[in-house]
Amino acid sequence: MGHHDLDSLDKKILRLIAADARIPFLEVARVCNVSGAAIHQRIQKLANIGVLKGSQFIIDPERIGYETCAYIGLNLKNPADFDLVVEELRKIPEVVECHYTTGDYDMFIKIYAMNNHHLLDIIHDKLQPLGLSRSETIISFGSAFDRQLPIENILIEE
Repeated sequence: MGHHDLDSLDKKILRLIAADARIPFLEVARVCNVSGAAIHQRIQKLANIGVLKGSQFIIDPERIGYETCAYIGLNLKNPADFDLVVEELRKIPEVVECHYTTGDYDMFIKIYAMNNHHLLDIIHDKLQPLGLSRSETIISFGSAFDRQLPIENILIEE
């Protein structure tokens, strides 16, 4: 992964696009007092080095029928199967995150299901066959907040 040194223009661009992902590049250029081409080049550079990981529309799972959000700690019968299990988890569309962890679990996943019955089906039919020794499910009642790292606080060094 690695840390990348960013100059003041990079940081200013990141602050602007983090605040409004739909801001036109020409507006970013105007605020930064550089050409639109310079902004395009900087955005491309930030994407190429992995600082920016694309842009996307965020779909509200509840609004499309996925009313249950759960976090599941997984323990594998055979930890050597870790990479294989991760690849199988990628094939389950309801699994939206998978984290390597320390502590009580081999990995920790975030999953969306239409309801608790659907969640049970996913756990029984899709997760258990992956070779789990055990799992622990925590159902989320709702998110208090969800945000990116606040660029304006960590990158101001101008």
